[in-house]
Amino acid sequence: MNRVESDYRLAKERYSVIGVDVDAAMGRLENIKISLNCWQGDDVGGFETSSGLTDGGILATGNYPGKAKTASQLRDDAEFAFRLIPGKHRFNLHAIYLESGGLKVDRDEIRPEHFQAWIDWAKSNGLGLDFNPTFFSHPLAADGFTISSAEKSKRQFWVRHGIACRKIAESMGHQLGTPSVVDFWMPDGYKDIPVDRLSPRRRMVESLDEIFSESLNPKFELDAIESKLFGIGSETYVVGSHEFCMGYVLSRGKLICLDSGHFHPTETIADKLSGLSLFVKEILLHVSRPVRWDSDHVVIWNDDLRGIAEELVRNDLLARTHIGLDFFDATINRIAAWVIGTRAMLKALLAALLEPIDDLRRWEIEGDYTRRLAVLEELKSMPFGLVWDYYCQQNNVPMSTSWIEEIKKYETYILSKR
Repeated sequence: MNRVESDYRLAKERYSVIGVDVDAAMGRLENIKISLNCWQGDDVGGFETSSGLTDGGILATGNYPGKAKTASQLRDDAEFAFRLIPGKHRFNLHAIYLESGGLKVDRDEIRPEHFQAWIDWAKSNGLGLDFNPTFFSHPLAADGFTISSAEKSKRQFWVRHGIACRKIAESMGHQLGTPSVVDFWMPDGYKDIPVDRLSPRRRMVESLDEIFSESLNPKFELDAIESKLFGIGSETYVVGSHEFCMGYVLSRGKLICLDSGHFHPTETIADKLSGLSLFVKEILLHVSRPVRWDSDHVVIWNDDLRGIAEELVRNDLLARTHIGLDFFDATINRIAAWVIGTRAMLKALLAALLEPIDDLRRWEIEGDYTRRLAVLEELKSMPFGLVWDYYCQQNNVPMSTSWIEEIKKYETYILSKR
């Protein structure tokens, strides 16, 4: 028996005193799939053109060396990151990450064959794939409007893009045997005060209805709608507000996507999960770390992340929730960002799974708030780290901070040569 195993036995004993089955908790964690965001690996550049995104878009701060410049490099980097993360997970693609062989393919013309290399790669690595239409950084999005535009021809272009993305995701799900979640986030809105807030929302409803007019098999493809409080260039008015998106998904049977950076700085999505769970079948999460607001910092195991994980576990929502990451940081090693963020998400989930939830719920019903508070406080000093190390060992990934040395080697021999 090595040190990690002996430490784990001690941790199991400590947790068993408060009625927690540690082996069962790790078994549940093994079945949770986190969807890593492709755009962390190349600063949201994509491969639509050789120069990356133009016409505005999403800003990644920093110029750390070694970013992926080709789809092949991005796959290599992601594959390396997965080797440092316990468990089998997923990868989330944006439409601009197509491979067209150098040919000009506009966004309403993308097809499954432009993503076949990604599908083959995912299959060989035992991964699932998720997908996102790209409603930004395009000449037809330059004025800040896409499917809610007052110009019919522009709306129709983006409708065709949305339809094409659903077909691509359906092909991904069919070939990989796991449904691909398509997240629709549209940046439509005004920088300053609009006179007519209603008409763009009516047009967005009509466009979304047209995009979703063909029913696809939920075994292969699922649709989600993501709201936002405000954005750069849409500080005053966002067409796809939380109320709009919530109303749409409830009336159309779609998934609601909650992005942890898309709400007021004092607002957490954790409290929204139980309320929405009563009315929607499934939820999509985009987990990031807002600093002041939607700045998409690398996820860390902080109170906000802890709250999300606890709500998912305590309310038995894991089977109905798709967890995706959404951050991009170019000030640090991009592969390390993936590893830090995903391991943080898994740590938060494991900690939540190590609660004596049945006892806590019983004490709450009985009105024994004293015992509830006392046990919740004691949990904070339980030997969680020993369980995490053992979980990593069981999954044949580096423990503690030893994974950093692996990334530094990769940086020296691979990234530094780009």
